[in-house]
Amino acid sequence: MADTKKQLRWYNVALIAFVSVWGLGNVFNNYAQQGLSVVTSWILIMAIYFVPYALIVGQLGSTFKDQAGGVSSWIKETGTVRLAYYAAWTYWVVHIPYLAQKPQAILIALSWLFKGNGNFVNTVSSMTVSLICLALFLLFLWLSSRGLTTLNRIGSMAGTAMFLMSILFIILAVTAPLMVKGVHVATPDMGDIHTYLPKFDLNYFTTISMLVFAVGGAEKISPYVNNTKHAAKEFPTGMLV
Repeated sequence: MADTKKQLRWYNVALIAFVSVWGLGNVFNNYAQQGLSVVTSWILIMAIYFVPYALIVGQLGSTFKDQAGGVSSWIKETGTVRLAYYAAWTYWVVHIPYLAQKPQAILIALSWLFKGNGNFVNTVSSMTVSLICLALFLLFLWLSSRGLTTLNRIGSMAGTAMFLMSILFIILAVTAPLMVKGVHVATPDMGDIHTYLPKFDLNYFTTISMLVFAVGGAEKISPYVNNTKHAAKEFPTGMLV
């Protein structure tokens, strides 16, 4: 592919990766399971898993910059064709239920936007929800067929919006007690260091999968490495950012 046709830059890669990996829902889900001790868990999972993982994805993308098959192509080049097939098949299988619930999540988000609650899917028939979800799914399939330009624009807009929402979430969480007089902090013992230390028992280790899921997903952009300008340099740069 000519370099002029390679439209993704490192900042596009970074924004698309941010959308693939980060989600505010992951923050709430893990906090509900662990409380404030999840702060330590986030630090540990970032240091032990996510940072090495992102570096590995960036390095593989840089090394196999002309491959368009993503993870399966990397495994084929470093292993065998059989392993690459198993990787592609399992990757497809695990994404069936994951992608199936995405349109419903969009409906719930739109319900919060327009109605102030997430009850829309509970107030209409299951057939109506299924048909709307099917329409949304077909819409995104059509958008994905429009080519790299559409992906570039949507990824940049979604990544920027998610980044701004995350920053606003942090700012409002810190400044809300100062903005509202007499506000009561519902979380107890926030000044105690022991509140942030998890108890490493069986219940804690059952939540590790949720943490791994929360920081996984950067490999989803691997098929676009050969659509990146100066892929050997800019793809790993985007992953690092």
